[in-house]
Amino acid sequence: MALISPAILALRRDPRLLKVPPYLSAICILVGVVWLLLLPLNEYSRQTYISENALLPGQVHTYFGGSEQNVFNAYQYEIQALAGKEQDEITAKLIEIFKSAGLRAASQKYKYEAAGNTYRGENVYSILHAPRGDATEAIVLVAAWTNMDGDLNERGVTLALTMARYFKRWSLWSKDIIVLITADSKAGPQAWVDAYHDEHHFPSVEPLPIKSGALQGVVVVDNALDHRFESLHIVYDGINGQLPNLDLFNTAVSIASGQMGIGVSLQRMWNHGDSYRERLQTMLRGMVSQGLGHASGPHSSFIPYHVDAITFQAVGQGWQDDMAMGRCVESTFRSLNNLLEHFHQSFFFYLLMQANRFVSIGTYLPSAMLVAVNFTIMAIALWIQSGRSPTPKIASTTTGKGSEPEVDLINKDGMLAITPKLEQTTRERKLFLPMTLVVSMHFLGVIPLYIFNHTTSTASPALLQS
Repeated sequence: MALISPAILALRRDPRLLKVPPYLSAICILVGVVWLLLLPLNEYSRQTYISENALLPGQVHTYFGGSEQNVFNAYQYEIQALAGKEQDEITAKLIEIFKSAGLRAASQKYKYEAAGNTYRGENVYSILHAPRGDATEAIVLVAAWTNMDGDLNERGVTLALTMARYFKRWSLWSKDIIVLITADSKAGPQAWVDAYHDEHHFPSVEPLPIKSGALQGVVVVDNALDHRFESLHIVYDGINGQLPNLDLFNTAVSIASGQMGIGVSLQRMWNHGDSYRERLQTMLRGMVSQGLGHASGPHSSFIPYHVDAITFQAVGQGWQDDMAMGRCVESTFRSLNNLLEHFHQSFFFYLLMQANRFVSIGTYLPSAMLVAVNFTIMAIALWIQSGRSPTPKIASTTTGKGSEPEVDLINKDGMLAITPKLEQTTRERKLFLPMTLVVSMHFLGVIPLYIFNHTTSTASPALLQS
């Protein structure tokens, strides 16, 4: 120890030590990026699986179809007649349809002001009280009047109304079923779920006249096509990067692709060949979507309240009809009806690279940590460097035999060390200017916030349209 301690004392003052952090930081970034690129490989990703055994996806026979097609056609005719009508007329008709099916119905008006625009509308919903339940839990079926693209969700709303009437006929439900028709895909669901949890701002958002129990799961149907569809695009991204429990997504995929034989896509990867490039592209699209944090559908408003939600979106042109989507919804609700407790067993942090393949947080987190730790390394190095003299001077005495450095004798814990006598005066760190700059930049963030909240989308489409 007597030999090691002087070496450590000398190394601590060695200016060459500050040359290591840049190389170490670059290595962390390189390893982190390589780690990320390895994730799509089979050796680093896993096949999806159901953790909650009570779900039993695809284990029941679905009966939606047959005569329900006639009911669907009749409701579709009603929805087509309402297209372009005033909100009050639409609300009155939807409430009439729900009540004719023997359901309790109510409406909720809301008004939001954002980006210089006013978003107002009226949500209509009904509650089917479970014959075998005690109104402590509920599952929700949502259909927005207009989808995220602004198109009339004609077949989606029609399917929700048909499913409400169909569910009323069965006595097997242990959870209440709420069928919600929102005026749009963003403000409407947000207003409803805020009011359901008493987090709304009155009077801009009205309270809900009737409620049920704790929400256990949400399924959104989106079908604005005027023809038969080819596959289901499952949208799962929530607000601020939040995700639903992986069991809900896996249940939907198992039912659609396994039980119903319907193709499943995600992250707008319509033709996924399960190659490395397509896996990587799907994973990166999911990371970008989570990073942006915007709502990807009506389901996104529920996830911040710890309510797992997904959207069934019909895409493509094929031979699958509305009854096929209805059977997917029916089977999914039957699985949610089996839940004994809230979703908790599977992952809440994951990256999907294909409908049946994912990477859990324990596998992808080291990549993110390696990229992030390089900032810490460089910050510490710059802090140490800022307190040292730029060019340490050696105090020396000149003799006839040449120039020799003056040395210091250091005594620490009974051990002696001889080190060159450097000018070790610590330089004062002038923090006023950088701290002022940082604080000023934070306060200047009020400017873009004001612009985003008071500039109309038509005046600034490049910033506000997404």
